[in-house]
Amino acid sequence: MSPLAETAAPGIGYTPVSGKGDIERSVRALRPLRIALVAPLYEAVPPRLYGGTERVVAWLADALTELGHDVTLFAAADARTDAKLVAVRACAMRLDPAPLKSDFAAHLTLLEEVRRQADRFDVLHFHIDMLHFPFFEARAKRTLTTLHGRLDIDDLPQVYRRWPDFPLVSISNSQRIPLAFANWIGTVYHGLPEHQFRFTARPRGGYLAFLGRISPEKRPDRAIAIAARNGVPLRIAAKIDAVDRAYFHKCIEPLMDNPLVEYLGEIGDAEKSDFLGNALALLFPIDWPEPFGISMIEAMACGTPVIAWKCGSVPEVMEDGITGRIVASDSEADEAVRTISAIDREGVRRVFETRFSSLVMARNYLALYERVAARGAAEDRVQAS
Repeated sequence: MSPLAETAAPGIGYTPVSGKGDIERSVRALRPLRIALVAPLYEAVPPRLYGGTERVVAWLADALTELGHDVTLFAAADARTDAKLVAVRACAMRLDPAPLKSDFAAHLTLLEEVRRQADRFDVLHFHIDMLHFPFFEARAKRTLTTLHGRLDIDDLPQVYRRWPDFPLVSISNSQRIPLAFANWIGTVYHGLPEHQFRFTARPRGGYLAFLGRISPEKRPDRAIAIAARNGVPLRIAAKIDAVDRAYFHKCIEPLMDNPLVEYLGEIGDAEKSDFLGNALALLFPIDWPEPFGISMIEAMACGTPVIAWKCGSVPEVMEDGITGRIVASDSEADEAVRTISAIDREGVRRVFETRFSSLVMARNYLALYERVAARGAAEDRVQAS
């Protein structure tokens, strides 16, 4: 176990910041840091449509810059950021019209550019899973790696045992469970800018919302069933990946014949305030160990309560009876639909501002950056003596 992990407090390994006053008081005590954020190249930063990791990296880059730090973002050239941009590809890969492209080659180019400039930074913060491990082994303790995906996957344990010196950050405590032995030094929940989405005190739509991706683990079929049983319209705004098209055509498309169901396709951030804000609730009926679930906090930012299945990170992100309802059965979901209007939408928004703003996220990352940078400075002194 690395010295960083030994000093981590139980659980999340830091004291979370909440509230603007706490952020402002704590930031004044910090020296500006030189931070490299390394984003994947699959989506623009932030994505034009669907996309989680790149969206979080965009929010983090802007918040760290707002707090006075020297931030450089390594990403595709179509990124929109307040940080300095090092563009390593002309555009992100998913919406690139080129018929033939190699994500492996593109990310090798990304890694080489980060390695070439690495000495400029106090901290290298990677958001590309474990791709960088063989390339940055000699400076592992000067890095931070946030893992954004599910970890209950074959082959992952061997990787994290082979490269144990890389400090890791989880996006929920539940995400860690399959790799409990790994070098976790903190959990930092996602956060988005307070101005990103508009608060709606009185929704006008009278519908339930489903936002994200059409896939078996996201359970759009369960969302449709909930709406049908309760006689409430359901609007679905979701993308369909190539790997999920057969599932969509076989299992979901026939269910959309119900007149209560409206499929909108994939939407971007500009449309989410209306879509989420005017919904009675967001349905989050997942059936997998969701590491975080950004759509939950997007709904909270609009003041919209969430009806979420008790799975993965949901009990960490949600506050039952405050930001919505956590359910574990169809009957509980139906009861939640019937009573969801009793949730105080202003209270939902307050929880978002306190726990899930991008400034709160940035401050919690800064606490970890300081530890990484201090460790690197100490190693420099030892080597120089």
